Amino acid sequence: MTGRRRTGPAVLSLVLALTVGGLIWGFGPWDEESDPADTCRGALAAEEAGAFFGGAELKFRGHTAEWMGHETEYCSAQARGEESGAVRLELSIRPAAAHRAAGAAEKTSAAPIGFGWNGSFDAGYNPAAAVLVDCASLPGKGLLVLADIPEDIRKLSDEQVSGLARFTTESARRAAKRHGCEGPLGKRPSTVDRTTWQEHPVARVKGTCGNVVTARDTARLGLTTASEMPAGRALTEECSLDLPAEGRHVRLTAYYGPSAQQEMYLDKRYPGSVKGAIMRSHPCKGALGTAYFKYEELPREDDGKSVRNTVRDEDGQRLLTAFTTASAARHGCPVG
Repeated sequence: MTGRRRTGPAVLSLVLALTVGGLIWGFGPWDEESDPADTCRGALAAEEAGAFFGGAELKFRGHTAEWMGHETEYCSAQARGEESGAVRLELSIRPAAAHRAAGAAEKTSAAPIGFGWNGSFDAGYNPAAAVLVDCASLPGKGLLVLADIPEDIRKLSDEQVSGLARFTTESARRAAKRHGCEGPLGKRPSTVDRTTWQEHPVARVKGTCGNVVTARDTARLGLTTASEMPAGRALTEECSLDLPAEGRHVRLTAYYGPSAQQEMYLDKRYPGSVKGAIMRSHPCKGALGTAYFKYEELPREDDGKSVRNTVRDEDGQRLLTAFTTASAARHGCPVG
């Protein structure tokens, strides 16, 4: 399972679009070493970084640049004297309107970060986290805080993996205070959910596929197995349902905040990528904005030829309605 399934020329076009739309960021020689109190204008949670590195003396770097027309802060922390190939915490702070390339926020493989936050935690090869805070003063009415470790997760201790979540949320807490954000803030995470995709019989789902399929759907469509992630308030969610025909399945996806903005932008830019899909939007409060939901039957092609959907449109609509209602309710969005 992956968060973004664009392939071929579309990927190149997207990279070019991202380059034109802003600056594809990384940490390089242009970053200036800074005092921890000044790093990301004081938002970087230096105490959490210190705990992550076991109390080692740290080196902080950072810069400010424009991304999607909005000022964005980038900063990092690592153990002093281990700059070459060393483990590094990276942090990005931006308005929710600067939605493209939103890291863990756009990954369906990410679990909810939990502890009262709207956010995601990706325990994949390179661990990453994202937190979204209501902030009416910022473009997009939200503050998006992204953090990651560009290192093989197998080289990190469990405490360091959990430490990334704490580094993200506590940096978000500092940034929210600086911007005067009104949104409620969660608690400091004590652990992270490292659950990967789970396969269950449709009748036993309890995660992102929960409350989606009825006994009538199961019998009518011949559904047997579902693939899901833990349910919560992740910024992108997915539920996959296997169909009777070999290799075919239904994919239901929910996008919130910057993730929704990005997906709507991409679907408009590449309309052929959603041929046969059913999409709808749903109003949410604060930084979650207009959520975006999608139903797709896959694969769309076989040997380069289009494949007709086997699920009737009314059945697809019903599944999408149930998925939208369940996901929106978890995220505190108004539901009828």
